[in-house]
Amino acid sequence: MNKTIIIQASSKSTGNTNKVISYLNSNNSFDVIDLKTKNIGVFEYDFSNANDDFIPVMEEVINNYDTIVFATPVYWYTMSATLKIFFDRLSDLLKYKKDLGRQLRGKNMAMISNSGANDLRDGFEMPFIESAKYLGMNYLGSTHAWFTEDGNDIHPEAMPQIDSFRKILTQ
Repeated sequence: MNKTIIIQASSKSTGNTNKVISYLNSNNSFDVIDLKTKNIGVFEYDFSNANDDFIPVMEEVINNYDTIVFATPVYWYTMSATLKIFFDRLSDLLKYKKDLGRQLRGKNMAMISNSGANDLRDGFEMPFIESAKYLGMNYLGSTHAWFTEDGNDIHPEAMPQIDSFRKILTQ
């Protein structure tokens, strides 16, 4: 059975990204890691952050899940800084933790983003596609969610797209 983990990468644990994750995970099929609750420092060439939470998180993810879904708000036309730091730290898996990094090969990656409007720009998905390719992972695709004018609810037009995305993840 395909086990899926959602990695929430927002500056706010209970914000819109979490609303999107809750809707996507309405059947509780997926586990969630909130990066906001982890101590993950920036990439350092001397690996001086080796004792933070990054390697334990990756060990948990790699050892227990087949599919990794990155969930991020759109901040300044790109992924959140929280997720960018996490992506930069994947370099640890290419340098001093190569054996762990090699275990990403053949796993699946996907991405769900969200913003206030249906205005995702071309190119947003490229870092996910190219990172999956570089790591030997299968990229399953992405979807984008947006919110009603008052900002409180997922827009009704985004919900069917999230529903379709959920089906891709549970195949």
